[in-house]
Amino acid sequence: MSGVTHDGRRYSNAEEDRVELVEYDPRWPALFEEEAARLHAALAGLDLGAYRLEHFGSTAIAGIAAKPIIDIVLLSAEPSRWPGLIEPLGRLDYVYWADNPRRDRMFFVKGMPPFGARRTHHVHVRTPEDARPALVFRDYLRDHPDAVARYARLKRELEARHPTDRDAYTAGKDRFVAEIVRAATAGA
Repeated sequence: MSGVTHDGRRYSNAEEDRVELVEYDPRWPALFEEEAARLHAALAGLDLGAYRLEHFGSTAIAGIAAKPIIDIVLLSAEPSRWPGLIEPLGRLDYVYWADNPRRDRMFFVKGMPPFGARRTHHVHVRTPEDARPALVFRDYLRDHPDAVARYARLKRELEARHPTDRDAYTAGKDRFVAEIVRAATAGA
């Protein structure tokens, strides 16, 4: 991502782009709907094939503290058409993260320093199969308040331990997420 570098330890914008959780905001689902409408309008007429937008991540789970960033997954089974997203999402102030280590995904950020004051939205472009675990996780937590409470505690611990290291914060959640996805799919 132009303007942001990594020195092998952390990103150059780490102090400005901190991990900061806030209490659940009941406006988050409406913010997703508003942004989804803008995305659909921006993508109208493009040859993207069939796609759909889903709200996921912690802002999609009622009652849990989260980074106040609306995570949106754009599900498309047509990766060859994904490069066509860069320009229209750029017009909506999304910055394409070209250095994403996962070459089978695309990732866009709105508002990240130095391109804005703070992150407000992420768009994750993934195939339906690749996104399935994240959506299973979201759906399970929506139905299991005990798991939400455990996840909330873990997130607060990781926020305190890794306030300027988003990668470590995210990696610290991996085992819990895998446990929930296993539990959710065991009975399926």
